[in-house]
Amino acid sequence: MIRFSLICEHEHEFEAWFRSNDDFDTQKRRGFIDCPACGSHKVEKALMAPAVSTGRSQEKIALAMGGAQKQALAQLKALAEKVRENADYVGDKFAEEARKIHFGESDPRGIYGEATLEEAKSLAEDGVEFLPIPSFPDDRN
Repeated sequence: MIRFSLICEHEHEFEAWFRSNDDFDTQKRRGFIDCPACGSHKVEKALMAPAVSTGRSQEKIALAMGGAQKQALAQLKALAEKVRENADYVGDKFAEEARKIHFGESDPRGIYGEATLEEAKSLAEDGVEFLPIPSFPDDRN
């Protein structure tokens, strides 16, 4: 999965995940991508810096929410927690373990952990199915 920074014609910036660059292009062409702030379908990729782990704590991201957003966030948190409760944590060995399970070298089971962007791209190219689990500010220490 690839995370793109996007911007609409009204300069609202937001992010979205896609399987590939072609997936973004296809969804855009079909009108499936719209700005969450204004609903505009005139959306382009914005310039974005690569995500680099510096070991320093990340800045907090603020989100002003109404009732529907609070409910959706609570559902996402519950889903992420349920996934974690019913899967084995494999840390930075996620790509290696996911590949072993996919190719039948390891018993099938749910796992979660960390993967670099390069590892995620490689897994997707190999046909390994996976999804990012959202991380919330209160999940971090």
